[in-house]
Amino acid sequence: ITSLKSAQGIDFSNYISVLQDKSVIKAIGNSVKVSAIAASITTFLGFILAYTVNFTQTASSLKSLIRMGIVVPMLLPSITYGFAIIYSFGKQGLLTKLFGVELFQIYGFQGLLVGYVIYTLPFAFFLLNNSFSYIDKKYLIVSELMGDGFWRSFTNTAVRPLIGTIGGAFVVSFILSFTDFGIPASVGGNHNVIATELYQVMLGAIPDFPHGSVIAMLMLLPAFAGVCFLNYLERFNFSYDTISTTGLPDNKLRDLLFGSVSVLLVIGILSVFLVMFIAPFVKNYPYDMQFSTEFVQNALFNKAMVSVYENSIVVAFIAAVAGTVIAYCAALVNVRTTITKREKIIIDMTAMVANTVPGMVLGLAFLMFFNDSELKGTFLILIISNIVHFFTTPYLMAKNCLSKLNPAWETTGELMGDTWIKTVLRVIVPNSLATVVEMFGYFFINSMVTISAIIFLVTARTALVTSKIKELQHFASFNEIFVLSILIFVTNLVVRLGCDFANKQLSSGNNR
Repeated sequence: ITSLKSAQGIDFSNYISVLQDKSVIKAIGNSVKVSAIAASITTFLGFILAYTVNFTQTASSLKSLIRMGIVVPMLLPSITYGFAIIYSFGKQGLLTKLFGVELFQIYGFQGLLVGYVIYTLPFAFFLLNNSFSYIDKKYLIVSELMGDGFWRSFTNTAVRPLIGTIGGAFVVSFILSFTDFGIPASVGGNHNVIATELYQVMLGAIPDFPHGSVIAMLMLLPAFAGVCFLNYLERFNFSYDTISTTGLPDNKLRDLLFGSVSVLLVIGILSVFLVMFIAPFVKNYPYDMQFSTEFVQNALFNKAMVSVYENSIVVAFIAAVAGTVIAYCAALVNVRTTITKREKIIIDMTAMVANTVPGMVLGLAFLMFFNDSELKGTFLILIISNIVHFFTTPYLMAKNCLSKLNPAWETTGELMGDTWIKTVLRVIVPNSLATVVEMFGYFFINSMVTISAIIFLVTARTALVTSKIKELQHFASFNEIFVLSILIFVTNLVVRLGCDFANKQLSSGNNR
C-alpha cells in the first residue's frame, strides 16, 4: 500500500520514479548477476559434498568431518563472513600470507561471490543430502552390470533422480544471496546490490518510505519466481517402490576424487573463519602476533557489549520457546484435528508466506505497520519478527512428525475418557519431543544470527549482537566484532550440541 501512495493519491508514480533511478537498476542487475553465479557454484559444490557422503566409500570419519564442518557457517551471522574474508584474503590476510599472493579482490563482486557461496552452501548441501538418502543404490549395481561407464552411470543414477532438488537448491541459494544484507554490508564496497540500496534509502539522512517500499516489493519478485519454478520442478520428482540397502560398487578413483575435493572444500571454508579465533587473541594482528587476551577482556567487561549479548540471548530464547509452541500448535491443529480441508490449506499457505518474504522486507513491513504503536522500539517486536521470519521450517518439521504418528491415539484416548488436550499432552507431545527440541534449536540459532530481519527494528536500547557488529564496522573495531562473533558461535554451538544430546537421551530412553 505504501509503495502505491503518492501526493496524487494511489498510483504507480513511486514505481516509475524508482525504476528510472539508474543506481537502483544497476543494484538489481548486480544482485541478479552475483546471486545467479553464486547459486550455480553453490549447487555444484553442494552436490559434490552430498554425493561424497552418500554415494562413495570415503572413510566414515571424513564423512563426519564434512557433515560437521558444513554446519559451522550456519552458527555465525552472515555479516561476520565479510570480516572473516577481509582478514583472511586481504593484503595482510592469514591466507594471503600462507599462499604469498592476494587471491582475489575482497571488496565488490568477488568478495560478495565468495561470501554468498560460503553462506548458502550449507542450505544447498542439506537439501541435496536429504534427497540423496532416498535414492535406491541398487541401480548403481544395475548400471555397472549393464556396462555403463562412470559418467553415464553418474548421470542416470545420481543426477536425473535429483533434478527437482538440484533446481530447488539453486532457487534457495539464489534467493538467500539476492536478499542477504550482512555480506554486502561488510564486503560490498562500491558494488551496490538491492539489499544495500534498500538500507541506504531507509536509514539515510531522510528515510523514504514510499521508495523503500517499492524496492522491498522488487525484492519479493525473485521469491515469487522461485516458488513458481519449484512448482514446475515437481514434475521431475519420482519415487521408488522400495529403497534397498545395497552396498556401493567399489571404485577407488571415485572415492579418492570426491573424498579429496569434499574434504579440501570443507577445510577451505573452515580456514576462512580460523582468523576469527586468532585476531582477538594477539596484540596487534598481523603485525604483533604475541598472545594477548586484552581485546577479549575489554569486550567481556564492556557493559555495552555484555548488554547486547544478553539482549540477543533473551530475544532468541523467548522467540524459540514461543515460536516452537505456536508452530507446534499450528501443525497440531492441521494434522490432528477434524478441521476442513480449506482451513488446512489456509494454515499451510499462511505458514509458507513467511518462507517467501526476505528478512529485510519483513522488517520494513513491521516498521511501517507498527510505526505508531507501543510495539515500536521494543524487544517484543523483535521477537515477533523472528518468529514470523523463521516460522515455516519448524512448522513443516512438526507437521511431518505429527502426520507420521498413529492417527488412532486420539480415538483410543477418547474411549478411555481422556479429553483431546489430555491425549495431546500425555501421548502425542512425548512421542514428538525430538522434533520439538529440533524446532527450538532452529528458532534459537537463527534468531541469534539474523541481521536482515531486525536491522530496521532495533534501537539503542534494544540493540542485538548482529546490529552491534554493524555499528562497530563504522569504527573499524574488528577485534570486538570477532569477539562478539565468537560469543554467538559458542552460544549456538552449545545450543546445537545440547539439542543433539537431548535427542540422543530421548532416543535411548525410547529404545529402553
